[in-house]
Amino acid sequence: MKPLIYIVDDDANISRLIRLYLEQEGYEVRQFLRGDEALAAFRQVEPALMLLDIMLPGMDGWEVCREVRAHSRLPIIMLSAKEDTFDKVKSLELGADDYITKPFDPQEMVARIKAVLRRSTGSAAVGEALRFPGLSVSLTSYEVVYDGKPVPMPPKELELLHFLALHQNQVFTREQLLEKVWGFDYFGDSRTVDVHIKRLREKLPGSDRFGWVIRTVWSVGYKFEVK
Repeated sequence: MKPLIYIVDDDANISRLIRLYLEQEGYEVRQFLRGDEALAAFRQVEPALMLLDIMLPGMDGWEVCREVRAHSRLPIIMLSAKEDTFDKVKSLELGADDYITKPFDPQEMVARIKAVLRRSTGSAAVGEALRFPGLSVSLTSYEVVYDGKPVPMPPKELELLHFLALHQNQVFTREQLLEKVWGFDYFGDSRTVDVHIKRLREKLPGSDRFGWVIRTVWSVGYKFEVK
């Protein structure tokens, strides 16, 4: 069965071009000109990946991304004609897996789609949960349990926590975390890592009593410190 990809872009010419390249690579493609139409289709049939333009009629790409992320870990690549750092950071914070600026090379687009799909497939096959005193993090079920209670987390928050905990006591720069967790070379502002770390700390308060903490290493980055 061919992987199904949704192209959500109100520029019909760009959509047709992307579709041509994807179908040549063996993907099944559905095109949508409106965000609300794509969201309605997603609720009926979930694709393997969604290419999602930010500026859309009916419902913009950020709204669609937010709604999808509330129910699914579906890989999402945001498209935009703007190179503004704010747009990139907001897209990542909402849970997008990649961000591509128009105009783009179609072959690069296909390569990045394949890379995101590989990462998505790989993360679903991760084995047993990581366990520390008071904490359990599973990439199989995408669940976090802290102090005996489940803690709801968006996918990227959970993946960041899992990555740091998997490499306990190892320091990573913001750029390294963006590359390892978000899975692509990030260009521009790295504030999204700080935002996600802040949210993790808010959801895991008082972790030092269990003998571990998400530590800031000043002028370097972050680590999951186990005492």
